[in-house]
Formats: sequence, C-alpha cells, structure tokens
Amino acid sequence: MNFQEGEFIYINKPYRMSSFGALAYVRTRLSRLLHVKRLKTGHAGTLDPLATGVLILCTGKATKKIESLQLQDKEYTATLQLGATTPSFDKEHTVDMTYPTHHITRELIEQTLHQFEGNTMQVPPLYSAVMVDGHRAYKLARKGSDVELQAKPIRIDEIELTHFDPDTMQMSIRVACGKGTYIRSLARDIGFALGSGAFLTALCRTRLGNVRIEDCVTLDEFPAWLERQEIELPERT
Repeated sequence: MNFQEGEFIYINKPYRMSSFGALAYVRTRLSRLLHVKRLKTGHAGTLDPLATGVLILCTGKATKKIESLQLQDKEYTATLQLGATTPSFDKEHTVDMTYPTHHITRELIEQTLHQFEGNTMQVPPLYSAVMVDGHRAYKLARKGSDVELQAKPIRIDEIELTHFDPDTMQMSIRVACGKGTYIRSLARDIGFALGSGAFLTALCRTRLGNVRIEDCVTLDEFPAWLERQEIELPERT
C-alpha cells in the first residue's frame, strides 16, 4: 500500500467519537509510520459522535475522491424511542417533551413508514453541521440563537421495520437512502407521523456505496491491521 500516493481505509467508527477524531487517530499512526509530519488525509461523509459504522478515510491523492464518495447511497440501522423528543433528536440532549403512545401498534408503524419512501423534503436537525449565514447550525443552537433551517430534498429508497417492543415503545428500522438524509430528522418525522414523538437511541451506518460494515476495521483493530499490510515506505534522505 502506498498511503502517500493514495489509499482508502474503511473504519467502523466507535460510539462517542467524532469522525474527525477517528481520522486524527489513524493519521497520527500513519504519519509516524511513514516518517512524515502530517499525511494528507480526509474522510467521506461525517457521522455524528453518537453514531457508529462505516467511515471511509482517504489518503494522498485519494482525497480527491471524497466528494464523489459522499454522493453515493447509504444504509443505516437505527433504534427509536417513541413517546418523547429531545432538542437534538438523539441522546445528546435530555427529553424535553413527552407524548402519548397507547395508540401505536406494529401495524400502524408499518403503514406509516411507507409514506417516507421516495423523494421528499426534510428539515435538517438544528444540532447539525448545516451552514447558516456562514456558521454551523449546531454552534448557533448552543449559543441560544433562534435559527430556522430550510427543508431540503432527500431520497429514501427503502425503510423497513425490523423490531418493535410495545412494552418499551422502542422500534428499530433499516433505511437505504441518498445523500443528505438525516436519520435523526427521520426519527423526529416518524414520531410526529405516528401522532407522538420519537428520538434516536442508536444509529449505525452499515453501508456507504459498495463498502459495508463487514469490510471495516475498528480503531482497536487498526494497529494490527496496519502491521499486516505491505506498505511502501518513502525513501529517507
């Protein structure tokens, strides 16, 4: 492998680590191995810190492929807690509102999910990296600014209910979608469509383009994975 010329590294990003944090971990070890100050690296498609799963890292000239990789279809698995909402639509913030759930059945959920398939409009989460007048929305939100985000077109190819527990009011879904789809916003919208509320308790990106989670290594596995590679080292002068 020639990391300076350009390679792709498939990482299963851990829970509570930012995508940049995962990138920095890998870049530090590659730079040390190659005896360079800072290897050129980048990642395709940011994952929230509370999400796990497929994160494609690019090195060297492969960083030119980042934009095209971000345009590729994605697949996620997610768990939703029904009957409540949080400001961030996930567990980053505590519950701010509760809603009735006695009317929610598996049949109602399955009927409701189909309305989200196809091309629709979606309002991104306020706590997201969306740019608003040159500022990140989440930074404005944390300062208490009154920000109104505009709906953007998204595409959901498949949405499937994989589990529902009527006692805990938790449900799990699998979602295949296009670029720009926020699963946190989808959770919010599903809750409202059910006449209740919902927020994410777990999220995993299981596929990005042709790269599946089975193709990825964890950060704990990365040092051993690196040792197994045939690596082209730069000539030292």
